Amino acid sequence: MDTNAIYVLWLRDMKRFLRAKSRIIGMIMMPMFFLLGLGLGFNGLIHLSTGGSYLEFLVPGIIGMSLLFTSITSGTAVLFDRQFGFLKEILVTPNSRASIVIGRVAGGATTAVLQSILIVIVSLFIGFQPVISSVTFTAIIFMLLIAATFISLGLIFGSIINDFQGFQLVTNFVTLPLFFLSNAIFPLSSLPSFVQYISYANPLTYGIDGIRGALTGTSTYPLILDFTVMVAFFIIMVIIAAYAFSKTDVD
Repeated sequence: MDTNAIYVLWLRDMKRFLRAKSRIIGMIMMPMFFLLGLGLGFNGLIHLSTGGSYLEFLVPGIIGMSLLFTSITSGTAVLFDRQFGFLKEILVTPNSRASIVIGRVAGGATTAVLQSILIVIVSLFIGFQPVISSVTFTAIIFMLLIAATFISLGLIFGSIINDFQGFQLVTNFVTLPLFFLSNAIFPLSSLPSFVQYISYANPLTYGIDGIRGALTGTSTYPLILDFTVMVAFFIIMVIIAAYAFSKTDVD
């Protein structure tokens, strides 16, 4: 494992993120539209059996949505790097493919978490009131796990798909079911039984539940279960991503 390669790839993603001001604004706008439209629009209409306002329930879900969409589309970086020759340059170095994958995951996860923190800050101005406790900051750990898991999935798609149109079709086909078949905008208990069983196999369900438990003090599952499941999914996705990346065709 080459830590220098990991650091260089992380730093490259950070510089690209900070230099693209329009990208930062664009990444924030869609989650904010959901928060304003759903949070303020349905806050007084939807009453949760667990107590609390719908806005408090929704904010962690929108954070999870933002992490999902931002992370999985990071696989386009592989397509750009393949097109402009950068991928071939880094693959001919003596660095291991696992180091390259982890460097990309680290960079993408850091920028995704920074975006999520901005969403939390903005949500404070529209009425979101997090519960400050000893586990509040574990929300960042769950954000990192969600981002890393779905960045790895994006890298898998980017490694096996060679064109942008095909990548967009596949990611859209995957991200929307992952989002709607989770507990992002509605409690699982309000969904039909067969949909709930599908949601149990969705890693986003546990990631959002962990963020919700950390920020609001209310979660469907114990935080340790959410953490364990997310770590398991993360490890599996990174291993598959490293394998898929090792088979990437750079011609």
